[in-house]
Amino acid sequence: MTTPSHPGHPGYPDHPGRADGAIPQGQIDPMGPAAATDGTLGSGGPADLALQEAARRHLWLHFTRMSSYADADMPVIVRGSGQYVYDQKGKRYLDGLSGLFVSQIGHGRREVAEAGARQAAELAYFPLWSYAHPRAVELAERLATLAPGDLNRVFFTTSGSEAVESAWKLAKQYFKTTGEHGRYKVLSRDIAYHGTSMGALAITGLPGIKHPFEPLPAGGVRVPNTNFYRAPGFVADDLGAFGLWAADEIERAILREGPESVAAVFLEPVQNSGGCFPPPPGYFARVRKICDRYGVLLVSDEVICAFGRLGYYFGSQRYGYQPDIITFAKGLTSGYAALGGMLVSDRLMEPFSEGPATFLHGVTFAGHPVSCAVALANLDVFEKEDLLGNVRANEAAFRATLEKLNDLPIVGDVRGDGYFYGIELVKDKASRLTFDEDESERLLRGFLSQALFDAGLVCRADDRGDPVIQLAPPLTCGPEHFAEMEQILRSVLTEAWTRL
Repeated sequence: MTTPSHPGHPGYPDHPGRADGAIPQGQIDPMGPAAATDGTLGSGGPADLALQEAARRHLWLHFTRMSSYADADMPVIVRGSGQYVYDQKGKRYLDGLSGLFVSQIGHGRREVAEAGARQAAELAYFPLWSYAHPRAVELAERLATLAPGDLNRVFFTTSGSEAVESAWKLAKQYFKTTGEHGRYKVLSRDIAYHGTSMGALAITGLPGIKHPFEPLPAGGVRVPNTNFYRAPGFVADDLGAFGLWAADEIERAILREGPESVAAVFLEPVQNSGGCFPPPPGYFARVRKICDRYGVLLVSDEVICAFGRLGYYFGSQRYGYQPDIITFAKGLTSGYAALGGMLVSDRLMEPFSEGPATFLHGVTFAGHPVSCAVALANLDVFEKEDLLGNVRANEAAFRATLEKLNDLPIVGDVRGDGYFYGIELVKDKASRLTFDEDESERLLRGFLSQALFDAGLVCRADDRGDPVIQLAPPLTCGPEHFAEMEQILRSVLTEAWTRL
């Protein structure tokens, strides 16, 4: 897999891509920075030039070919309001990816920002190393109340990668503490992304982003994902049979590796990387039984899927399965501060509740007081505005609007759940023929990413697997926003087809 070459290319894990949006096309926000005419930021004068020069000289963007900006301006987003963000020139963009699957409640929520400011004035920082502070206690209690089953203990981190890393470390130490010293391996799905730290990267199923950092920690094992559009021929016509086959492949992998060596299975409710693969009916029920049969922990990686993305606080609730651990981040604060963590079952906590046993792991800024205050305020917005109900009430309309694109020859599949969708692009609809690497490079990096951005939509064009466009808008969106996304996508994809 190649690395991003275009300024707007989404790149690898979690890079949103550029697909900017104006409503109407090219509209300038009169309150935005472009209103400036005095040479300050947004006027196109010296301040703008200085900012671009400083960015090119000093800022290292994530998952980005920095050479892309040698002769091009970096997009600089300066403000957000509701479902939209604005660049330094005042142009408005529909945030069709919630920043990076993060901005659940939308941008510019003063009450959430003020909650953080109040907490910073009261207690800006204190660690959770042998101490507690009120906001961490309150948030842990609230999350345990929202979580399914007996996930009553919360271990905070600052990011999703740290949450995944923490879950693997806990699984390994739990089994050592309980006398099963050989359990250290983890199973995860092909093309699945679980983070960029070394442990999380070992769990990730994307060879292209792992190779530069090898050797990675030992123990990562791959199993098939749930992309029914690319199912093997013998189950290609039966979604239920496909799901049971995919689940049974987990059992076969456990038996191949030796059950006594397998600690956990890491699965997202809807797999992000590859383009939003929902679970087939019966899949998670079968996986849960397999994990119980062999004493393996089931980790639900919900860094993206938790906090309303699928219409529930946790994706596992939507699909009716009980994890032993849930990892989370992103939507917990809607991006107003950095916070992640894991919810852990009482059973896993038990060995650490007596005697000298200690989970030998910690993060300096985990459970930061300001972040916890922001998370509590964010959850207040969820409840006050019934955002889960909004997703459930509108998800059918979102799907139906995106499925209108099926009449385009370049659209092969539209898939997803809740407010989380992928559109797979193909060369030939009938045969489902995909693009080769060179074609994908020209299509995504050479045209789509920039064209979508120029047309007014922040989304993600990605080829970690087959080429897809991903959408994950704020949970406050409704039919008018879906229509805007569809119109932009239709126009740009129609143009893309003429360029093939």
